[in-house]
Amino acid sequence: MSEAPVALITGGGSGIGAAVARQLLDHGHRVAVTGRRAERLRAFATELGHPEGLLTIPGNAAEYAEVQAAVDATLKEFGRIDTVLANAGFGTHDTVAEGDPAGWTEMVLTNVLGPALLIRASIDALKETRGRIMLVGSVAGFIHGPGNIYGATKWAVTGLAENTRRQVTEWGVGVTLIAPGRVETPFWDAYGSLPPGHLLTADQIADSVVWAIRQPPGVDVNTVVVRPIGQPV
Repeated sequence: MSEAPVALITGGGSGIGAAVARQLLDHGHRVAVTGRRAERLRAFATELGHPEGLLTIPGNAAEYAEVQAAVDATLKEFGRIDTVLANAGFGTHDTVAEGDPAGWTEMVLTNVLGPALLIRASIDALKETRGRIMLVGSVAGFIHGPGNIYGATKWAVTGLAENTRRQVTEWGVGVTLIAPGRVETPFWDAYGSLPPGHLLTADQIADSVVWAIRQPPGVDVNTVVVRPIGQPV
C-alpha cells in the first residue's frame, strides 16, 4: 500500500470529486479529499466504510494556508502525491448586468484562485513523482453565455491549465483540463432545479478523470470536453 499512487482532491465530499475519489480507491489509489463542510466529509468516509486509503481534511480551497496544510497532511499520511484534482467550485447562477455582486467574490476566489493555490502548494511534491495536475473546468469555459460570470471563471481555469502546462511540462508534470457539460451534481442546488434535457452523472465525468490519470508515463492528455448527447452548446 505504501507505493500506491496518491491523489489529493479539493471539493471531494460530493459530486464529481467524490465520484473520482471512489473510483480511484477502487483502482488501489490512496486518496485525500478536502471540503469546507466537515460533516459532509465525515458522511462520505462513513458511506465508504472508512477505508484505510482515505484521508479527509476540512479546509477552504481559496485560502492558501489551508491548501498548504492539506498538502502537508497528505504527504505526512501517505508520503507522496501523484495527482491533484482542483474540483472545488460553485456558481452563483446570475449575470453580470442583473446579478447580485455579493456572491461573486467568493465564487471567483474559489473557482479561479483555488486551483492556482493548489498548483502552487503541490508542485514540489508533483515534481518528485512526475505527477499530474487535474483542473475541473466547464463547457462554459469555451462557450460564451450571456452575462455568465460563472462562465468567466471557467474561462480563467481554461487559460490556467495551458499556462501551467507550458511551465511544468519541463519538470515531467502533466496537466489535464476536464471540461464537463451539464452534470447532475449539487452544483444545481442553488439554481433551484436541474436544467432541462439529458444530464451526465458525476460517475461519467469521473470515468474521464480517472482515464486521464491512468495514462502511461510520458502521455499528457491536456483537454477533455465531455457533454451529454443532446446538449447543443
